[in-house]
Amino acid sequence: QVQLVESGGGMVQPGGSLRLSCAASGFIFGINTMGWYRQAPGKQREWVAAITSGGSTNYAGSVKGRFTISRDNAKNAVNLQMNSLKPEDTAVYYCNTIPPSDDYWGQGTQVTVSD
Repeated sequence: QVQLVESGGGMVQPGGSLRLSCAASGFIFGINTMGWYRQAPGKQREWVAAITSGGSTNYAGSVKGRFTISRDNAKNAVNLQMNSLKPEDTAVYYCNTIPPSDDYWGQGTQVTVSD
């Protein structure tokens, strides 16, 4: 059974940082391109960042230069370092494969950026 468990969210002031983690199990993690997605209140879920099995990365324009995705294939984990956070980054953050599988969505982790 596939499980993706996100953690590391919280509340932070604008300009602050957070590091999200995703622990994966139940599938061959190392061969999959993995991604982070987010869903803000009242908006559709959107893609944020991606990392291939070989470590190549890609980012949505809104986070490029501020967020860094990484992975540890030995631990079946994918991380998202978020710096210079803005209020518009407030959302529930999820990890999933690229493209995402409907069966893999976890509970996500809430990130709130506010004074």
